Amino acid sequence: MALELRQQLKLTQQLVMTPQLQQAIRLLQLSRLELVETVQQEMLENPFLEEAQDEGPQVETPDPREAATAAADVAYDREIARDADWEDYLGDFASTSRQSTVRETELPEEMTSFEARYAAKPSLEGHLMWQLRLSSLTERQKDIGEVIIGNIASSGYLHATVDDIAEMAGVTPGEVESVLHAVQRFDPVGVSARTAQECLLVQIEMLGYTRDKVLVELVRDHLEDLEKRRYKPLLRKFRLTMEDLKEYLDLIQTLDPMPGASYGGGDPQFVSPDVYVYKYDDDFIIMLNEDGLPHLQLSTMYERSAAAAASAGEREYFQEKMRSASWLIKSLYQRQRTLYKVVESIVKYQRGFFEDGVSRLKPLILKDIADDIGMHESTVSRITTSKYVATPHGIMELKFFFNSALELDDGSQVGSESVKALIKKLIADEDPREPLSDERIGEILKDQLKVNIARRTVAKYRTAMDIPSSSKRKELF
Repeated sequence: MALELRQQLKLTQQLVMTPQLQQAIRLLQLSRLELVETVQQEMLENPFLEEAQDEGPQVETPDPREAATAAADVAYDREIARDADWEDYLGDFASTSRQSTVRETELPEEMTSFEARYAAKPSLEGHLMWQLRLSSLTERQKDIGEVIIGNIASSGYLHATVDDIAEMAGVTPGEVESVLHAVQRFDPVGVSARTAQECLLVQIEMLGYTRDKVLVELVRDHLEDLEKRRYKPLLRKFRLTMEDLKEYLDLIQTLDPMPGASYGGGDPQFVSPDVYVYKYDDDFIIMLNEDGLPHLQLSTMYERSAAAAASAGEREYFQEKMRSASWLIKSLYQRQRTLYKVVESIVKYQRGFFEDGVSRLKPLILKDIADDIGMHESTVSRITTSKYVATPHGIMELKFFFNSALELDDGSQVGSESVKALIKKLIADEDPREPLSDERIGEILKDQLKVNIARRTVAKYRTAMDIPSSSKRKELF
């Protein structure tokens, strides 16, 4: 077979991701705060972008006679305020003395700004370091204590062995144990413990309950039995009554198994909704949250500079930046328009939720919304990522409205989120001494909703909501 060169024409289709298309896709899946940061960064990098300034209200030209009268009134008030001795005028009925009045006038000028007076929340490491420096330990022991504190997790537990700390500090394990004993008695008590038993035993020691051998043994050897509510073997072993065991349980529950949890890992993050949905009469009004998002426009000053550009390099740079700015403005408009259309479609499909709550949430998938607004499923998926909507029943993520379906006896369907809400309500209203089993919950759902749901499905939904089983929910006291 001979080799030869041959030309042939082949027609194919392929998707080319231009930079502009990539930017538009990226803007779709950004949250509102991330979008604001992205727009601010683009305004810094692109000179053709500027924020549109709203025209302020027109100021009417004042009458010269009214202006003169107003100026005279101001001068009179200023003269009266300077000459009048209001404390003498009020006499003994003055609520404040002359000194306090002067002090109140001067105080705002002497006070520092709010930013200078703002104090950050103390961290667990900083709190322990402060106590370590004020302790009576030697300098060598304080160096060991710094290594110990540096290996404490946010929960308050030590995540390194004594041998590892001794190797890092260049000391013996005995010296580490001595300093660790002191650090565990810092505030919060039990910090730097290696196990939950050790943490609780340190707190028992500091409370002065070490003489109670039953309490110490319960914490040291039977903490797992208490957690799993295996009470009968403990009653036989320690020869206790249920009332006595309840007293021990009440005392153990006052201890803190997570001593570092109160210092947290950072400041709380608040959700800012992207869309507001309000009910007005029998209809729902959709409003996009554009607070903080600048309204962009092309800079007229740089447009004139681009027209007057002399060299080819300058003209090419100006044209590139103008195209980038125009595409960003168009992409932002398209993003807001897509978000509005998606929320409008969700309100149409889930009108029952917006009127009555989660109990009337219907099954919904991305394809339903995509077909309704004439877009691809991937576009709907991106625009609903990390987006929140403020509804009459609280702030919800847009992904919340998409849920699977469960068949009813009459052939209709109900949303899985509605079933989860009913399961949560049933468990909240149950008798703690006789909690509902998963099988019993399934029977109640079949009676109330006429839904065919298996026991394992109830267990799956209950686990997804972090609700323990009936055996762990049962209260014996």
